[in-house]
Amino acid sequence: MPQLAVNKRALFDYAILEKFEAGLVLFGHEVKSIRDKRLSLLGSYVTISRGAAFLINSHVPLYPKAGPHPEYDPDRSRKLLLHKRELGRLAGKLEQKGLTMVPISVYTKGSQIKIEFGLGRGKKQFEKRESIKKREVDREIRRSMK
Repeated sequence: MPQLAVNKRALFDYAILEKFEAGLVLFGHEVKSIRDKRLSLLGSYVTISRGAAFLINSHVPLYPKAGPHPEYDPDRSRKLLLHKRELGRLAGKLEQKGLTMVPISVYTKGSQIKIEFGLGRGKKQFEKRESIKKREVDREIRRSMK
């Protein structure tokens, strides 16, 4: 599964409680642009409305060889393909206070483009500092083991 885009900021800002996988509804030139690794997940999130899940604020620029598309919006909302029972379960979890859905990565699975998103709770500033300290301690341990 080659990763096409990773949202590193999401793992730093949120404590991910549960991970999900979904397909993306895309135009043909968007698929080519994403396969060319020209996708930004920074500041994007997943929401549920009208009985469907949508990826909001992701930026997919126009594929350079696609030709002119005057009506194309690179920041448009993109529908996620989930089962109905998964949507119901996620909608119920989102009603809890402080939970949000953030995209973690976009990758290919066979010929399809999939997105991994997580149900997360925002970290406080001291929790972020603790995760930085833990990462540095782990790095020192690995360095001393060599």
